[in-house]
Amino acid sequence: MSRGVVVVKTFVVNCGVLSKALWGGRFAQAATPLLATPHAPLIAPPSGRPFHTTESLKKNGKMRWEYLNNKMYRPTPIGETERPAFVAHVKKNLKYSPDKMWYIACLVRGLKIDDAINQLKFVSQKGAQFAIDTLEEARQMAIRDHYVEYPSNLWVSESFVGRGLVYRGYRRHARRRFGKVEYKHCHYFVTLEEGDPPQQYYTYQAKLTPEEMLQEYLKELRKRNVPFAI
Repeated sequence: MSRGVVVVKTFVVNCGVLSKALWGGRFAQAATPLLATPHAPLIAPPSGRPFHTTESLKKNGKMRWEYLNNKMYRPTPIGETERPAFVAHVKKNLKYSPDKMWYIACLVRGLKIDDAINQLKFVSQKGAQFAIDTLEEARQMAIRDHYVEYPSNLWVSESFVGRGLVYRGYRRHARRRFGKVEYKHCHYFVTLEEGDPPQQYYTYQAKLTPEEMLQEYLKELRKRNVPFAI
């Protein structure tokens, strides 16, 4: 064996021993707490700042939507219609997809509180129970904090969904491939207002009466002009 081959072989062996001493000890120290509890459950959420798109979140965990209940209004002038009592409530970070919750939120808009709850009882989706709990809590808040006399004299004036926390993970597939998994949460916002609901909640879908159709027709006629006229 030549001298050059011996030098190279000695150098490789020394580098291997040195790297094993350095990196092996560092890996052993890092792996010690993990090996001590191999089956410890994941209690805390993953490290890092979670992703959400709800702009109404505050640093103290309270939303601007909830501060609407503390807003003070001036007395209604004499001769004007009195402002009806209302209560705003929100359920935060429900473990449910906002895309699925959107259909349930649209179902109860413009309904009386009792009719909305009865309709949701026939919906087999998990989000329906979240909506029922939110409506019941909002009704209790209206009675306790806003002095609403009749619990049944309330209707759902607003009902919509916001995107909450989204935790991202990975699912292992075959052939060393991975798929992305998203664990979505949502916020459910609701407003109850005292009184009777309007006959048509969506005004753009309301059918015009014959008199209103005539006025719209005359308005379109008056908009006509003669092009290139003096």
